Amino acid sequence: MDKQAAALAAQLGQLLLARGETVATAESCTGGMIAAALTDIAGSSAWFGYGLVSYSNEAKQDLLGVGAATLAEHGAVSEAVVRQMAAGARKRAAADWAVAVSGIAGPGGGSPAKPVGMVWLALAGPDGLSQAFVCHFDGDRAAVRQQTVLTALDRLLRLIEGCVLSA
Repeated sequence: MDKQAAALAAQLGQLLLARGETVATAESCTGGMIAAALTDIAGSSAWFGYGLVSYSNEAKQDLLGVGAATLAEHGAVSEAVVRQMAAGARKRAAADWAVAVSGIAGPGGGSPAKPVGMVWLALAGPDGLSQAFVCHFDGDRAAVRQQTVLTALDRLLRLIEGCVLSA
């Protein structure tokens, strides 16, 4: 794991531990790299329990409850699908937070509408909180996947930092 990912994962773990909260991951194009970054942190079992790799559409449906109609209408690399992936991971893990990613890491598989380097990310949290955003990363397959990990960890950290604990 690179230093930046390690630092973000450590910060995230400290924050979750201090809040008594947990996180789950649902990953497609990163194949478990976000979960690996989190589990590289000693003691992460206190705040991380589920990392679901759902590379195929069938896995997205079976593991995360993504609707077949959603996949058919929008495709795996879409806002609708990553929102369902994040919600499904959060529910399956009974976690406070979840992050989901689905994208086209390349070198093939891109199209004019969904080019190589396009990645959708979603975050799910308490009280139905849901955010999704699209990124367009440059570089080869490894670079796209690494940028996805860093962005996912950073966005999740910033979201949780901005959420006030309930009294």
